[in-house]
Amino acid sequence: MLEEIYAQTKEHMEKSIEALRKDYRSLRTGKVNVNILDGIKIDYYGTPTDLSQVGSVLSPDATTIVINPWEKNLLGLIDKAIQTANIGVNPNNDGVVIKLFFPPMTTDQRENTVKQAKVMTDNAKVAIRNIRQNANTKAKNLLKDKLITEDENKRAQDEIQKITDSYVVKADETLKAKEKEIRTI
Repeated sequence: MLEEIYAQTKEHMEKSIEALRKDYRSLRTGKVNVNILDGIKIDYYGTPTDLSQVGSVLSPDATTIVINPWEKNLLGLIDKAIQTANIGVNPNNDGVVIKLFFPPMTTDQRENTVKQAKVMTDNAKVAIRNIRQNANTKAKNLLKDKLITEDENKRAQDEIQKITDSYVVKADETLKAKEKEIRTI
């Protein structure tokens, strides 16, 4: 029973780290990344659809993203969706493709991006601690139902804390790597 709690705890905490990495993809680093457009949707025949589903999204160099829609009538919708998303650049629509030109990041922009990454990391740590709390509650319920002893409960609480500490360290290491990437010019 306790092994099952440990396994579920690790699984949920791993998902929190993966969600953190996914959140990081929306941050701009020195080289522009097409993931900055994740979450921008257009109204594709009445259905909210990701940009990547209505055309090719490429980054030919470190400061440019080119969106080539499969249907040319979508250019205006894509243009409007990007402007509404307010990602820091205005789309250039030449009637064939949409180009996004990102200026090089300033030191202040890099520091602001690092702050955003820290907030994302703190949110992930809160999620990890909530998972720990749920696991501890499950162990206490086993004790209350007399399925484990006091000593087993104490060992379970210690093991759950060790698991939690290891995932908090993982979140911090992920942040350090992202900070280095953001600050690299």
